[in-house]
Amino acid sequence: MSKIIAPSILSADFSRLGEEVRAVLDAGADWVHFDVMDNHYVPNLTIGPMVCKSLRNYGIDEFIDVHLMVKPVDPLIKMFIDSGADLISFHPEATDDLDATLKLIKDSGCKAGIAVNPEEDISIAKKYIEDIDLVLLMSVNPGFGGQKFIEPVLEKIKMMRSFIDQSKNNVHLEVDGGINVDNINEVCVAGADTFVLGSAIFNTDDYSDTISALRNNIA
Repeated sequence: MSKIIAPSILSADFSRLGEEVRAVLDAGADWVHFDVMDNHYVPNLTIGPMVCKSLRNYGIDEFIDVHLMVKPVDPLIKMFIDSGADLISFHPEATDDLDATLKLIKDSGCKAGIAVNPEEDISIAKKYIEDIDLVLLMSVNPGFGGQKFIEPVLEKIKMMRSFIDQSKNNVHLEVDGGINVDNINEVCVAGADTFVLGSAIFNTDDYSDTISALRNNIA
């Protein structure tokens, strides 16, 4: 499976978001990652479906990967799908009926992912491995960007990689939090194929140079 760089727009300059997203994609990024927080499930408030729709209207046609850190999750799923999301990940504890939430996403023609926080067990993701398109392992505690990578998550990445490889489904293993040029190789070797980076890309002077360095380290 090819390696995917998915910049998180949480760290972008929102005063010129369309330009920022176009620039980072032109610099070699693959997906656009949304960190959606509700100041309820996590202690921060970020962006909603109108931002997704505005990027589509701006002309962003590339893959939009939405991570919902909200509770309840179902009401926002349809709104993000209608706004142009290609994949929606959610946390199992944010829904009263995980099967129904997955069905809601898949029946709308959108890809579905399950997100797991650093302190949580990956067994729920393993249970649904044949029914989803992506597993998102958080490598920081969700809520704010710029945090340091939690090293014990590397073992969870290795375990999840093993479960995916044993399955019959082509599932992406995405890791989000504290990834940078210096540690992305270690995350890749552990088994991740999709890498979410925020400040490690958007806080640099040259997106092309940064993304090239990231790719060189996961080659």
